[in-house]
Amino acid sequence: MHPQSPTDPAHDRPTRLAPRRQIGVLVFDGVEELDAVGPWEVLSHWTQTFPEDGWDAFCLSADGAPVVGAKSLVLGAHHSFDDAPPLDVLIHPGGPGTRPMLLDPDHLGWVRSLRDSVPLMSSVCTGSLVYAAAGLLTGRRATTHWASLNLLSELDPTIITDVAARFVDDGDLITSAGVSAGIDMALHLVARLTDVERAREVRRYIQYDPMPPI
Repeated sequence: MHPQSPTDPAHDRPTRLAPRRQIGVLVFDGVEELDAVGPWEVLSHWTQTFPEDGWDAFCLSADGAPVVGAKSLVLGAHHSFDDAPPLDVLIHPGGPGTRPMLLDPDHLGWVRSLRDSVPLMSSVCTGSLVYAAAGLLTGRRATTHWASLNLLSELDPTIITDVAARFVDDGDLITSAGVSAGIDMALHLVARLTDVERAREVRRYIQYDPMPPI
């Protein structure tokens, strides 16, 4: 056989790159800041330092505008619901801003609509209350902030609540406990989407050691 000529059509055919997969971190007025920023620190370091893994992370708000967190920190968004790229993973944080969401048909409808297209949905803290109100956790294992475990059960008595876990991986749904537990969940996501060694590299860089100092 003769070597392929530079003029052969096959030689000029562009190489197809696999589409990059997308992780969206939701932000909204009243979001608990560390619920969003903790996972963001983990996921942005991973995706920006290791782009060869094929993942990107971004923040989104309903209209793409900045939001004001529970402790008054202003958080920006890269996308709105309408112009965000298709999601492979959604992270829904918690905070006092989730309480009105429990009775907001538009937000609950948006969450339900994602269930059909987003392979993996996760939450931090009381973000799982929104998933429960939307009907996503029926008969599933889940957790939330310790102070909201009873409310989680009230919203849907079929939920199998794990009162001790930092996070619960139930396949296509991952829920985590309060605030700092979102960091644990995000590191678990890195390990699940790549491997444990990659998650350890990220954990070492952000110098995360969950042992309480007091």
